[in-house]
Amino acid sequence: MIVVESLHTYYGNIHAVKGVSFEVKKGEITALVGANGAGKSTSIKTICGLLHPRQGRILLNGEPIQKLEADRIVRLGVGYVPEGRHVFPVLTVDENLDMGAYHRSDKAQIATDRERMYETFPRLRDRRKQLAGSLSGGEQQMLAIARALMSKPQLLLMDEPSLGLAPIVVRQVFEIISELNKGGLTILLTEQNARSALKIAHRGIVMETGKIRFADTAKNLRENPVVQQAYLGVG
Repeated sequence: MIVVESLHTYYGNIHAVKGVSFEVKKGEITALVGANGAGKSTSIKTICGLLHPRQGRILLNGEPIQKLEADRIVRLGVGYVPEGRHVFPVLTVDENLDMGAYHRSDKAQIATDRERMYETFPRLRDRRKQLAGSLSGGEQQMLAIARALMSKPQLLLMDEPSLGLAPIVVRQVFEIISELNKGGLTILLTEQNARSALKIAHRGIVMETGKIRFADTAKNLRENPVVQQAYLGVG
């Protein structure tokens, strides 16, 4: 679904992503893992159009998107759950979900999809008229995921979905991600929590200082002694 070719992305003069190439296959979960500053978030922001590469190509279903703005990429079927959740704090849960469907005009279907979100995330139903800024961290993460799903994406990009959450909530979030994938959604996520990410992913990519060090099936990465020692706390 996504092909990244020789991607180079900068923050000013800082060369954050250095010639990265990888694929995200339809129907799979692909996990970008690595330490803070490895280039994971920069890669995902470049795919969704928040950053533009100086070199390289990004193909979505065979079509180049690296020069498109973020709103156009959403319309092509790419949803984004940002690091730190970034819900709209002074809007209600209902209003946040409507913001996820900002580019859609099918009001009846939007209402149906909103109800589907409340079936998927029951805790949000009880808080639908509550301001998003008053929700717990876990509830805000669920809202950020639901808001992205309201755009009806084919591909969901998730940037550090477990960051800052309590362990029990982390487990719930990864269960939700796995269930969404079982429903047919293709997912690319970045995670510092490599152990949890590689448990649910089909494929994994390990990044270090802007480059890819390993790319393999998640199972092979979990069993790789170097990955175990450096990222999984084994050995």
